[in-house]
Amino acid sequence: MERLDGWKQAIDVDIKGVLWGIAAALPHFKEQRSGHFINVSLVAGHVIGPGGAIFKPYDIRTTVISPVAVDTELPASVKAEGVADAVAGLYQDYAIPADSFARCVEFAMSQPQEADVNEILFRPTRQQR
Repeated sequence: MERLDGWKQAIDVDIKGVLWGIAAALPHFKEQRSGHFINVSLVAGHVIGPGGAIFKPYDIRTTVISPVAVDTELPASVKAEGVADAVAGLYQDYAIPADSFARCVEFAMSQPQEADVNEILFRPTRQQR
């Protein structure tokens, strides 16, 4: 139960804290038509220290795959005015076929047990930025 309490606290601070901060500042930024959000991700989040990992003592690997857009039905589910068109345009211009994403997943999973591919930034070749 202690571990669950720690997770709850981490979510409250690391996720909800960021969202609450954005929610507090956003009306002011919108009113003044400017602003700048800075979110921080510690290097320590990429390095596992003693007692800092849930899975490592059990040799369980973890991978985060960050795609720009994968050819799925997601654009059809976006209903927010203005956002739906932007998402549809992004997907039209840059969506990567789902089988390419699947090969990326397969790559991470097919590594030998002693190799842990933690992060993959997955972008279309034609994307300029």
